[in-house]
Amino acid sequence: MDTTLPNELSTLRELVSQLQGALSAAQIENKLLRQKLELFLKRHFGGGKNESLDSKQLELLLAGLAAASTPSPANTKPVPTPTRPATARPVRQALPAHLETERVVLEPEEVQQQPAGWRKLGEEVTEELDWKPAKFIKRLYIRPKYANAERIVIAPLPARLIEKGLPGAALMAQVMTGKYEDHQPLYRQEKIYERLGVKLPRQTLSGWVDVAADWLSPIYREMKAGLLAGSYLQADETPIRYLDPDVKGKSQQGWLWTYRHPHGDVVFEWNISRSREGPRQFLKDFKGKLQTDGYGVYESLARERNGGLILIGCWAHARRGFHEALGEGRAAAWLVGQIGQLYAVEKALRERRAGPALRATLRAWQSRPVLVRLRRALEIIRRRVLPKSLLGQAIDYTLSRWEALSRYVDDGQLEIDNNLVENAIRPTALGKKNFLFIGHPEAGQRSAVIYSVLGSCRRLGINPAEYLQDLFERLPKATTSQIKSLTPAAWLKARPKTARASA
Repeated sequence: MDTTLPNELSTLRELVSQLQGALSAAQIENKLLRQKLELFLKRHFGGGKNESLDSKQLELLLAGLAAASTPSPANTKPVPTPTRPATARPVRQALPAHLETERVVLEPEEVQQQPAGWRKLGEEVTEELDWKPAKFIKRLYIRPKYANAERIVIAPLPARLIEKGLPGAALMAQVMTGKYEDHQPLYRQEKIYERLGVKLPRQTLSGWVDVAADWLSPIYREMKAGLLAGSYLQADETPIRYLDPDVKGKSQQGWLWTYRHPHGDVVFEWNISRSREGPRQFLKDFKGKLQTDGYGVYESLARERNGGLILIGCWAHARRGFHEALGEGRAAAWLVGQIGQLYAVEKALRERRAGPALRATLRAWQSRPVLVRLRRALEIIRRRVLPKSLLGQAIDYTLSRWEALSRYVDDGQLEIDNNLVENAIRPTALGKKNFLFIGHPEAGQRSAVIYSVLGSCRRLGINPAEYLQDLFERLPKATTSQIKSLTPAAWLKARPKTARASA
């Protein structure tokens, strides 16, 4: 009997099976690559970053997913889905009372021609907001000399930021605010000042910025000491380019590390590396809770400190992964909805202006059952998805940091996420889009000093130009013991209430 044909058929079947397996693997790989490409395009070329889901959209996506969840505990009331308020028509805000007012009286032509016989009934007033361009002034310090039979006397010059230098305190404040608050590079400021009739080369302005940063350094050190004396910090980092004179032809990448307390100052620190040595040195005297994203440097420091540093997770980072995986099916949408319930609790707490005790109580009552349900669902769904899919990666990220992500429930002082420190970073991102890079590695820390002072002003609602002008007038004659009273928080506290209200 000829066995050639059966053997060939067996070989063909084996080959078909292998090809089907290869095709299946290629299809899975193609799907994952498409998801990654879509995510890249969404991140870098547009697309909204709103990670919330409309309630009707969520109900549609979650149809049939009930098996992945378990019923809520009987004693837990569901958190109501927040509704979007109806869009209100814009209302013109009243103009500030402190504005210089210019009165223009428009008399009727008939009254001007024949004033007699007219009786004034009243008047109508129409407001107009206008602008007078900024102007430079030249200040002359005139010091008469006197002599008597014994000696010659002359009054000393007041203490100034730059001895024998040109800028006054208000001009220095304007340059600093323009660059670091309004994100105007010095070459643009140079052109603005030239239109106002004064030539100030950018090299001159750059020198003034360096001097100002040196004067602000004691304020920065005082803010840093106060921050590290607490027991709760939030941390994040952002890249920023710089020019190294030893590396010709291209810029290098450095990092601004950001530390803040939700109700305290924000402090930046510059480093040319993203290694753990930067935060290791900054946090060496800090003991307490550190809230971060999932960057491994922080986890390494926590292991090294052996209980001296307790990590708190960030639910915004965890949620982002599930939001990016929404295209993979209903499970991701359900998980985003569960995380949304955690945020609904936080929104209700903010609206009630809840203190730490009430925050801890309501979280234990409303948020903890959601966390229990969420973890159980994550463990079930994890077995059904590919580990390298967007949803699989989001689940692994969340489960591997579950303990850190859950700690906020037990402590009413803690936030649910790291968004406050990310908000503090945003002005640096706007700045680097305008001036592209830091001109020298040593300028990185000077920028960190300035961003720290101005970032704390922003958080406290302080007019940065007003604060800097007052600071630059007082610092040249201040003593070391007076520095504590000049930090943004202390400066605001010392001001009269009426002045605070107008700030």
